[in-house]
Amino acid sequence: MASALFNLLASPGKAHAESAGTEPAGRVHPEVVEAMREIGLDLSGCVPRKLTAELARGAAFLITMGCGDKCPYVPGLRLEDWALPDPKGQPMERVREIRDDIRVRVADLIHREQWGT
Repeated sequence: MASALFNLLASPGKAHAESAGTEPAGRVHPEVVEAMREIGLDLSGCVPRKLTAELARGAAFLITMGCGDKCPYVPGLRLEDWALPDPKGQPMERVREIRDDIRVRVADLIHREQWGT
């Protein structure tokens, strides 16, 4: 959800987000696909991928979501952790709350880093 929202809100010439997880599922969970479709973003074709140190090394900034010791450490990489609940298996009302919380955090990050349009 975060990378899709980021890429929607940020200026493409200034920043781009990639999504990866420490223990990625085989698919984007249906409740997440539905919640994002409600705001016009289709994640049905997205395939989760593993967050590796190599992938993280290509980034300037890493946003983690509570992965703790499982997150790769990359010296010099700016890191921010957003402790968010996993939307998997949550009722739609809760998934929408998580989505909206992520949207606020993404918008704040874009504003702070001046990555907006």
